[in-house]
Amino acid sequence: MIKNHSILFIVFIGMILSQSCISKKSTTEETPENGTIQISVDESFRPVMEEQIKMYELSYPNAHIEVVYKSEADCMRDFFKDSATRLVIVGRGLSKKEERFMIDSIGYNPPCNRVATDAVAIILNPSNIDTTLTLDQIEKGLLGHDEKKYLYVFDGLNATSTVRYIKDSILKGNKYDTSMVRATKNSEEVIEYVANHKNAIGFLGISWIGNEQDPNQIQRLKKIRLAYIQNLNCTGEPFVKPTQESMITRRYPLTRPLYYIMKENFTGVGSGFVSFLKYERGQLIFKRDYLAPVMDFEVRNIQINETGAKK
Repeated sequence: MIKNHSILFIVFIGMILSQSCISKKSTTEETPENGTIQISVDESFRPVMEEQIKMYELSYPNAHIEVVYKSEADCMRDFFKDSATRLVIVGRGLSKKEERFMIDSIGYNPPCNRVATDAVAIILNPSNIDTTLTLDQIEKGLLGHDEKKYLYVFDGLNATSTVRYIKDSILKGNKYDTSMVRATKNSEEVIEYVANHKNAIGFLGISWIGNEQDPNQIQRLKKIRLAYIQNLNCTGEPFVKPTQESMITRRYPLTRPLYYIMKENFTGVGSGFVSFLKYERGQLIFKRDYLAPVMDFEVRNIQINETGAKK
């Protein structure tokens, strides 16, 4: 009888310990509102993504997003080779070859979609009076065939989304003249270089200078001028600045997508943050920062001048 009581007692204690472990697991299990994720973000989208992460973490205090800002190539390298990086925000989706690689590696095709449209802004030194540019002029300059010999400034030479985009959209795969190109470490340095060199023309994402309510961006705008780029849409003004309206209607020719790519096959912080970006709250942040959201909002047709004031 005593033996039977001992067995029952052991079983009872085991049940308590088991329930305790289950409870502990359930309280520490990652959800969209609770947990930590490591992500890599294309540096050219840094200002708007800083706002997105800030608002998500304010909304869900127990969710933490550890972000590193890198070139597009480095973000993709993290995605493929670093198991801790479950989400990247970059300027392109996966290629068919990359999709097959991920299916072979992890057993499924990672979710990937566009959440906004960004513009590559072209900035000038304030003393530059040539504020209108055609794509043909830019192409000739990058190839070394421009008599004015402008120096074209990028946020890196080979690994950034801006360099890749300009190569694909303007140079059509041709190689630029390296004597005509200057590489800086990041977008902030592009602004500083152009501000201090009269013959410099810089390329950077519009979220660095597009939000006329952000004091930091207003200060950046005071240092440079935005170029008007040839409108290839044959409607409206012949030269346009990057605005939400000109981006959505494709009158501004230098637009590019902003994508998420996620390798999270459960509903964790990554899934929650992606949903935040895709739906109203995240889309409103894109809209406020003068990117073009994928949701159909009323478009703000505000042109930004070099002093950061509205026109």
